[in-house]
Amino acid sequence: MGMNHKSAAQCCAWAGCAEKGEYRAPKDRSLTDYQMLCLEHVREYNAHWNFHAGLSPVEMEEEIRSAATWDRPTWKLGALGANLRAGRVNVQDPFGFAAGTEFDPRRKALKVFDLTAPITMEILRERYKALVKLHHPDANGGSVEAETRMKIINEAYQTLRAGLTP
Repeated sequence: MGMNHKSAAQCCAWAGCAEKGEYRAPKDRSLTDYQMLCLEHVREYNAHWNFHAGLSPVEMEEEIRSAATWDRPTWKLGALGANLRAGRVNVQDPFGFAAGTEFDPRRKALKVFDLTAPITMEILRERYKALVKLHHPDANGGSVEAETRMKIINEAYQTLRAGLTP
């Protein structure tokens, strides 16, 4: 029985070594396939193995940039949280720090409607109807600019309406 137990133990993968292979050493950069080595040979293997061997300068630069962010995906600054649309930045401000500033969505919406606060729902509806008649794509021959302007008007309307309804 003792013989079967020893034969089940893996030998060192180093050529000519009969020691027990107890330590994993990667076979390539994929790090999915390993060979088992004894302590002496895994030390020698690790001392000479170069993970980046064979990479071109461009691949090496990509590796460095990826390592700078711990191999996590990154996005262009401001591309996610700020909701960039049509060259405009919509900042979410749950605490109202932007109130009265250029970043205040209500202030921007009032500019779209060419109104000043305070306003009522009736004033907002009248102005909205007038702007829709003026800028609707159907009234402007299917113009892409008119469609973009309508999206801005609708977004501003939703912003102001949300602030007026209880």
